[in-house]
Amino acid sequence: MELELRHLRALCAIADAGSVGRAATALGFTQPAMSTQLRRIESALGERLFTRGSTGVELTAYGVEVISRARDVLARADALGRRRTVTPGATRTLRLGATNTPVLPSLVAAMRTAFPDLAMSMSSVYATGELVRLMENGELDAALGVDYPGLELRHSPALAHRAIVTAPVFVALPADHPLAHRVEVPLEELAQDTWFVTPDDGVGWPGAFYDACRAAGFAPAAVHEFSPLDQLQVLIAGGHGVSAIQATHKPFDGVLIKPLAGTPLWLRHLMIWRCDSVDDVTAEALHHYAAAAYRELITQAPHFQAWANRTYAAPRPTGRAGTRVR
Repeated sequence: MELELRHLRALCAIADAGSVGRAATALGFTQPAMSTQLRRIESALGERLFTRGSTGVELTAYGVEVISRARDVLARADALGRRRTVTPGATRTLRLGATNTPVLPSLVAAMRTAFPDLAMSMSSVYATGELVRLMENGELDAALGVDYPGLELRHSPALAHRAIVTAPVFVALPADHPLAHRVEVPLEELAQDTWFVTPDDGVGWPGAFYDACRAAGFAPAAVHEFSPLDQLQVLIAGGHGVSAIQATHKPFDGVLIKPLAGTPLWLRHLMIWRCDSVDDVTAEALHHYAAAAYRELITQAPHFQAWANRTYAAPRPTGRAGTRVR
């Protein structure tokens, strides 16, 4: 079975409706036909995308990954043939907000080259929840934010969002930490460490972190709430604690960035925009250049590349039709 756009639309409809029956009604199918199609898609992919319950369906971890990619494909397909109309001599301004992300500089440079008629104003806002509020109020046009698998971003129909990438969360350790020799660090073996934890971002952090700790069988022994990344790494280098950190960040001297064994924590980088102030072409360009910037960051992060090589080098299960799951 080869996946087609109609299959991706069906998957997204099920995810959005939270029910096979409601999705079938929205798309004009019968529920048995939709259920049969879902089984065939899951068989082709070799893994379940949804768990069934008495109140509907929920995405599995793999389902979250597939749906985020399906939305990307559908958005690109829908944008084919559309062209942006520009009035000669006109200058537009895009108000862009961003969380603490290394993607921003490359994104802005690429957008200025691709859209010389587009002026950009930038705002640094830590919490994705606050970015959403500013966009809902019309104070920003677009933003780089995050959410977490199982805690997907919620907003009004005035906004749209698209995943840039779903990435693992790593841990930053002092270079002389007792676990510094480990290729991957078990989260449970950091139970007695002091943790630096960044503040509430309004969309699921630090709840996702504490949930992972509970799943590993502990609650952090000591926690400091701390945000500025440069100061944070200085404190870690000084042996004052450890911290969850984005996998593409570059370590300071005296700091090691390591993957967590079993990858218990993930985050999803998002492009978010106002539908009435960002046209389809600009939204597509923002997503494209943000994704390109992230791919470039990966090439500069050997700790991330080593993890990816170990994680994805082994063959994954295949479906009946031989489709490899990635």
